Amino acid sequence: MNWKRALPLLFLAISTAFTSAWAKDKRIVLMAGVPSHPPGMHEFNAGVQLLKKCLEGVPGVEPVVYLSGWPSDPKWYEGADAILFYMDGGANHPAAKPERIELLRALNRKGVGIACAHYGVEVVAGDPGKAWQDLIGGYYENQFSVNPMWEPDFKSFPKHPITSGVKPFQIRDEWYFNMHFREGMKGVTPILVATPSDAVRKGPYVWPAGPYPHVVDASGRQETMMWASENEGGGRGFGFTGGHIHTNWGNDNFRKVVLNALLWVAKMDVPSEGVASKVSPEDLTKNLDPKERK
Repeated sequence: MNWKRALPLLFLAISTAFTSAWAKDKRIVLMAGVPSHPPGMHEFNAGVQLLKKCLEGVPGVEPVVYLSGWPSDPKWYEGADAILFYMDGGANHPAAKPERIELLRALNRKGVGIACAHYGVEVVAGDPGKAWQDLIGGYYENQFSVNPMWEPDFKSFPKHPITSGVKPFQIRDEWYFNMHFREGMKGVTPILVATPSDAVRKGPYVWPAGPYPHVVDASGRQETMMWASENEGGGRGFGFTGGHIHTNWGNDNFRKVVLNALLWVAKMDVPSEGVASKVSPEDLTKNLDPKERK
């Protein structure tokens, strides 16, 4: 053996092994909003802790949770590779304040993934709406989008890392649709798509009750309930409109498509069969907010 030639290759192999072994885990921040809605609904704190438990089984992931609203730690975002906002939105969306929007834009330009679930996809039109289009590809606009309780049938999926291992499923939730997407759907890939019946289109919606003529007139059109976004600057984002009913996290496919998406926005490889996780009935009762139960 020619040791003069072999030694550099040996040192390179050892160096590569050590680099791989000590590679920094991807830090996925899961931020929950303050408690709202009756028991079993908008269980943001329990939801992010459940997702954290599932992500703890994924090699190379460091899941971090912040509970009950915007963190008091001014450096909460340092080291983050992806951030999920699972919280109440609308006019009082905690992440949609001007200075926080600028922070999220700067993070996304650096490659930090931005994601929103359920009410977190709703912001007001104008600057916040434009920011959500830039960061996650689209947003819920009041009285343009709708929020009925219904049971879409997700029969097929696009070829995308987020859909890895996801099988057809059907589940009742407050699935929003008719989102205000980026113009031309540029960089936006629909992930969960189904066709609402005319009865669903006519409502009642959860609030305001509707119906809205522009939604009713779109009879037979497919609608997108989850989407992935590739943004200018190289950052990624996604929006997921389900998540109103806490027990739905017990559905393997409902849960898997979100876990896959969290890896994708963090720029990780998604396993070919998706993120494997198990949730027991007991897990779904943990960390629920102490809401008044009637």
